[in-house]
Amino acid sequence: MQPTKTSQNVLILGARGKFGSHAQAAFEAAGWRTHCFQRGQDDLMQAAQGMDVIVMGWNPVDYSRWKAELLPMHEAVIAAASAAGATVILPGNVYVFGPASPPVWSLQTPHRATNPLGQLRIKVEQMYRTAPCRVILLRCGDFIDTRPSGNWFDQIITRPLARGRITYPGPADRPHAWAYLPDAARAAVALAKIREDLAGFEDVPFPGYTLTGGELAAALASALGRPVRVARFHWLIVTLLRPVMAGASGLIEMRYLWEKPQRLDSARLAQLLPDWQPTPLPEALEAVTDSLPGRARRRPSDRGAKHHPTSRGKRKLHLDHRGG
Repeated sequence: MQPTKTSQNVLILGARGKFGSHAQAAFEAAGWRTHCFQRGQDDLMQAAQGMDVIVMGWNPVDYSRWKAELLPMHEAVIAAASAAGATVILPGNVYVFGPASPPVWSLQTPHRATNPLGQLRIKVEQMYRTAPCRVILLRCGDFIDTRPSGNWFDQIITRPLARGRITYPGPADRPHAWAYLPDAARAAVALAKIREDLAGFEDVPFPGYTLTGGELAAALASALGRPVRVARFHWLIVTLLRPVMAGASGLIEMRYLWEKPQRLDSARLAQLLPDWQPTPLPEALEAVTDSLPGRARRRPSDRGAKHHPTSRGKRKLHLDHRGG
């Protein structure tokens, strides 16, 4: 399908991924013409021509490939967007903030991460800040997806939910930043609509939901109609698997994000989108729980039926603290 200027055109990079799939749905719902890049078939420079917006939903498969792949991947997107005159929408993350950062992350919070993955993300954002194309960085916390997509929420935390517990990677009393993906995608579309009024680089923290582990368990219990307790995730398992599991070292490196209190400031989003309304947490969790592993939610048709939790086969962990 050839781009047309009779409507707004958006190129989705990573349309099968976490952010990309929701971005595609949100842009289509808003009447945009979506074009999904096909790796191995399409040429990025050519695919970008005629696009008004490019959603950068690509990410290396796991942390072990960040050093080799992350910067070249973003350099290619910047080059394509600049040549096409397109705006890049980049789902950012919180890696740029180090362990000593304050508990509330805003536009003024310094980027002082000293660990390798955090340093790479700082370099990526510096590239976009000085890019000749317009960039909207939507900074998100950990993702809450409406389908199992290999994130902390569905692959680790809620995996034992059918048995009445969550497995939490940090202290249960520490506030943690979460981004409900349908909401983050809606915000991306809303920001794309006003892109001509924005600065060349916009850093927009996405507040999402701020929840402690205990509050998350209570919210899930309310959605399910039964108690949910918090169990501690055993990090020793990841340490032991480090020699044989790709990305394990990165998971351990970013563990501090589960240890420190955190909240993404809402001021900039409220300033740019004063009519923004997030999905209420109970409604979001209602949409999520039916899709979780082990059929965490009991449907009316299941009442009286014997429940068999799904088997726990071996999985590769491809987890990150969202964005980008």
